[in-house]
Amino acid sequence: MIPRRVRATCAFLACSSLLVAACGSDDASESSGSADEATEETTAEASDEGDAPVETAADATEATEATEEPSEDATADASGDAIDVWIAFTDDRLDWTEQVAADFNEQNDGADVVIQGYEDYESLFDATLLAFDQGEPPAVVQYFEAATTEARDAVGANGDAVFTNVEDAIGGRDEINGVPVVIDDVVESAASYYTVDGTFTSMPWNTSSSTMFLNRTLLDAAGIEGTPETWDDLRTMCEEFMASDAATDSCITWPNHSWFLEQSVAQQGATLVNNDNGRAERATELEIDSAAMIDYIDFWKGLQDDGLYTYTGTQRDWGGTYDLFAAQEVPFLVYSSSDTTLLTDEGVNGGFDVESAFMPHNGDATDGGGNIIGGATLWLVDGLEESEQDSALAFMNFLNNPENAADWHRTTGYIPITNESVALLESEGWFEENPNSLVANEQLSAAPATPATAGALVGNFVAIRDVITEAVEDILVNDVDAAERMATAQEDAQQLLEEYNELFS
Repeated sequence: MIPRRVRATCAFLACSSLLVAACGSDDASESSGSADEATEETTAEASDEGDAPVETAADATEATEATEEPSEDATADASGDAIDVWIAFTDDRLDWTEQVAADFNEQNDGADVVIQGYEDYESLFDATLLAFDQGEPPAVVQYFEAATTEARDAVGANGDAVFTNVEDAIGGRDEINGVPVVIDDVVESAASYYTVDGTFTSMPWNTSSSTMFLNRTLLDAAGIEGTPETWDDLRTMCEEFMASDAATDSCITWPNHSWFLEQSVAQQGATLVNNDNGRAERATELEIDSAAMIDYIDFWKGLQDDGLYTYTGTQRDWGGTYDLFAAQEVPFLVYSSSDTTLLTDEGVNGGFDVESAFMPHNGDATDGGGNIIGGATLWLVDGLEESEQDSALAFMNFLNNPENAADWHRTTGYIPITNESVALLESEGWFEENPNSLVANEQLSAAPATPATAGALVGNFVAIRDVITEAVEDILVNDVDAAERMATAQEDAQQLLEEYNELFS
């Protein structure tokens, strides 16, 4: 069955064509868990990336179907003379961003940057749509990674693009209003995803990947050493754990969210859509019934059938899976790296050692494969006055300067987004003291540059993600054949893509 969201793909066509939905896991991520991505993705969901996402468990990163109200200080329209920047955070990440804006305003002449936070991407999108209708849009809007195609396709009532290309707006300058330009220093994984047709369309910001977390204390109690790298390694360690005196009710969990399947497909060197994952030209065919997809689902279902994996029974359950790990009900959790800091602190506060590691992969299929990003990026609204546009661009680059990017990483767990911020953290000894914080960077850096690891660009991505997630739930809960069920999902998702492409091709 095709979900209700199919008809909501072009929320802005005529007024402005933006997808009114969002991801998580990146990269969205809150206490009790959340992700970005994937964003963490609320469903709203935002990463993202992956959250996630906002990805809440609450954000993820990003998962709730309800539209939340804006934060107390947020309004539905732009504030006029100020440079309005709208983001899908209302927690400490909003506080952090507001402080950075205050520092920017102190150091720079011209209009002040004003940050407005929204509970999730759906609320943010609704507010953005209303602002466009009223002719008072913000200058900068945060969108999760899966909305890249929709943002590029978005047009206003006059048919002009809603957003302008960030790199084109920078125009080769080394600094803007005295602020050094850092977009050329963005780490390769994020640069690869957000570079489309050879140029940055937006400014990368909160970025994550899917990593694994281990309760080393539980594993030590079971006499289990080492860290699983492959699916077979993980199964073996889980069987040993469940046979030990330290066994809990299950061994591992992760949210049922399409982002994790996308990660595994990329690990296996396969693509999610045709035309080099939608990067050589617009994607016209989905590949969600591929061998790589089926292999991962069969592995997943096999773990569940043998009592090794716990499905909470709720799609996109960032909070429930997080809580199982935090309560020491499972020794393994696959999750968004955006919650690395929170999960590490859970161990400190709960008296157990938390380690982070690469997401286990299919040992039989690794050529050209690696993990992909989740999270969100900042889009520059088209049609601003030159002075407004330069102020907005200056703030985007200030937000990602080495000091701020490093502090954002330390505070949240998102990866440091520029190479200079990585170098700064290394010089401070941060990664030596906090080895879990380095894992996502190392995992993304280990991926070869291929269409698979660049990540998919495809229209109606959020609705397609819902089709995948719903199919997996059917497989986990109703014990249907994975290949047959994904063939049906392929048909439903393909219809979504074709309807989208009829509007925007």
